Amino acid sequence: MSCGDTNQKDCGCLADILKKILLLQRQDYDDDTHTGCDKPYLGPTCTSICYNTRPIMLYNCCTGTPWSFEYGTTGATSNVFRVESLDECCCTCRILAPSTTTENGYISTGEFFTINLECVGALKCLADTYVELC
Repeated sequence: MSCGDTNQKDCGCLADILKKILLLQRQDYDDDTHTGCDKPYLGPTCTSICYNTRPIMLYNCCTGTPWSFEYGTTGATSNVFRVESLDECCCTCRILAPSTTTENGYISTGEFFTINLECVGALKCLADTYVELC
């Protein structure tokens, strides 16, 4: 698939990973033993119950730069997101802002965007965390 090619609908590998993350965040996972983005539980061990989010970064397929989106009214931007839903090649994410007051690293902005996975060239998973969802 080339960047901008709208005739192809193959976003399989990214969609598969995002689907796994979404299932993990909903605590609807199997007992597979994987590492990396598709690790079958949130947190450092499978008995951790204090995590509800696997933050991700998405990279532009044409430029390789991280996608970032504005949130709030101050013009601040973030390139860290939480997967909220997935429909074939369309992924809806919650924008996460860096936290300066909590140890978890991120806070929920309550703002969302939907991105066509055909515009995403790479996905980076960050350390699992707990995010207060409002």
